[in-house]
Amino acid sequence: MKNIAIAISILILVIVLGLYLVSFQVRETESALVLTFGNPTREITKPGLCFKWPTPIQRVYKFDSRMKDFEADLIETETAEQVPIIVNTFIVWRIAEPLNFFKAIGTVREAENSKLLPLISDTQNTVVGRHHFSEFVNSDPDKIKFPQIEEEMLADLQQTVAEAHYGIEIKTLGIKQLKISADVSTQVFDRMRAERNRRTQATIAEGNAEATRIRTNADSIRRELLAAAKARAKGIRAEGDLLAAQYYQLLEADTELAMFLADVEALKEILAERTTIVLTTGTDIIRILQEMPDIKPSEPNEPK
Repeated sequence: MKNIAIAISILILVIVLGLYLVSFQVRETESALVLTFGNPTREITKPGLCFKWPTPIQRVYKFDSRMKDFEADLIETETAEQVPIIVNTFIVWRIAEPLNFFKAIGTVREAENSKLLPLISDTQNTVVGRHHFSEFVNSDPDKIKFPQIEEEMLADLQQTVAEAHYGIEIKTLGIKQLKISADVSTQVFDRMRAERNRRTQATIAEGNAEATRIRTNADSIRRELLAAAKARAKGIRAEGDLLAAQYYQLLEADTELAMFLADVEALKEILAERTTIVLTTGTDIIRILQEMPDIKPSEPNEPK
């Protein structure tokens, strides 16, 4: 009985060792590459239990397929107007194709230091060189184009990596830090002050032009109104002269009536305000107040 137990234990151990030699486990965060006599023959990107020929016939290389963060060194780059800026770029990448990655690169360290770093530098020089300095540093936030520049850099780097068949997938690219030298800072602030002064002068000139236009329009309207008022006044004066001429004819026909009306007009002017006057009883004005004279227009044929 004891011998049977020992035999079963040995059999189980042999089976476990056999399974260990011909099987391997791929986790969720891994991808694997199977090499047959040193040549890659199979890549595995899905998790699970897999089988292989025992070593040395086949060997298994496993790669971490999780996202990796790689921050490039500070790289000096010139903008479109040849202004030097120092840009610190980072990327998030992963091993997407174990076979191509093994053939082209081999290790994560080699991928970051020998492949990705030069590619990031080339991409940065290419894309940043197409944009002006004002798109990186500007007092107007609407003119800063960081998101657009980062998208262009990401698209350029993804295309380069895909054409190189490195088996790498670039998921994200961003500009972590932007630096400029003291001399460039001085030039930038001087240029910003000059730009603000130019805008101020343009605004003042625009305001002066608008004020001149308003004054010109106002003067034109004033001249038109004055001309219309003068024309209207001439018309009213002509009508008044015509009516006055008719009354003058009546007054010339009756001088006594004319004198009476003149006295009444003088009395109206005197009494227009609270005024104290002293007159003798023989004056025409007192006579008018005492009694209404019998005055009537004379007939046209009546002798004066």
